[in-house]
Amino acid sequence: MPENYQLVETLLQQPLDNGDVVCNLCLWRCRLRHGQRGFCQAHVNRNGVLYNLSYGIVSAIEVESIRNKPVYHYRPDSRVMSIGSYGCNFRCKGCHNLEISWGVEALDKLARGQSTDAWVTPEQMVETALKHEVDGIAFTYSEPAVWLEYVLDVSKLAHEAGLFTVYVSNSFVTDEALELMAPHIDVLCSDIKSLSAEFYHEICPVGTVEQVLGSIKKAAELGIHVETRTNVIPTKNDDLDELKHIAEWIYGNLGADSPWHVTKFFPAYKLSHLPPTDNAIIDQTAAAARAVGLQHVYAHTDISCDCATENQPISAWLELNADALNAVNTCAASCCGDEGILVKKFERQAGLLVE
Repeated sequence: MPENYQLVETLLQQPLDNGDVVCNLCLWRCRLRHGQRGFCQAHVNRNGVLYNLSYGIVSAIEVESIRNKPVYHYRPDSRVMSIGSYGCNFRCKGCHNLEISWGVEALDKLARGQSTDAWVTPEQMVETALKHEVDGIAFTYSEPAVWLEYVLDVSKLAHEAGLFTVYVSNSFVTDEALELMAPHIDVLCSDIKSLSAEFYHEICPVGTVEQVLGSIKKAAELGIHVETRTNVIPTKNDDLDELKHIAEWIYGNLGADSPWHVTKFFPAYKLSHLPPTDNAIIDQTAAAARAVGLQHVYAHTDISCDCATENQPISAWLELNADALNAVNTCAASCCGDEGILVKKFERQAGLLVE
């Protein structure tokens, strides 16, 4: 575990003979040339080795009830420290969390060596959790798969300290990533956004419903406690028959006792023109799911996405020197060369873009 900010080698990578590298963290399986970053923008190929840019870079911290994730059937009276970084492998048009989840500006600054975002070692993160007397750590706000290296290091130390771990995900992740996670992650709170291929194609052009459902089922088979969530969006995924089919999939693949949370959409970003979800469709969906046989269905009219919109500054949570906390994050290792870390928009200038 590094003691200062630096690029950390991506755990799941496949080097190719021509210097390209395939990232196997998520199901994009990005193939990257030297200087290229993947779709999540958090991993970069430097001379045939893939590195994580965001290891230890923290965008948000909050202490809250585990029920806010939402998780109701794993230590429901416990409190968690929710943490996130930057980068996502989806581009949801109703995202409430753009600056953190997509993290375009923050990750560009990291790539240029100009970031002053908080860098926190795994040891410091667990110490902070213990200081605030929480029971667990939740990885959320951005897709945790894109900083899996940090998630695993924190999770191992968290377990040693008696804390549990929660992983809030869109489940567009590889089996390889799930197998790495399984010994160290206690709870998966996963979206099932829709059963429509068109819906997933719109937010992730290479994504399919089958891939997401397969990842959720795999997590359960690996022994992770799974709770699923569907955010009902007017005109997008609010067909009652389709929502009933989601309940049927959960019943058939995760079991009658698997919790399902049906949540309310609130207008945001490119879906700002849509109204909030009518409470009636949420209640109807819950009733239909119970008729299918699901025993633990929760109709939420006050919970939407798991966002970090009103959090205190990172400095409010961490007992770190202010100068150190706001220091420029330049890589402490020497692997990157004098030219620095190239970003996609500068590939043509660097002669790396093949047209």
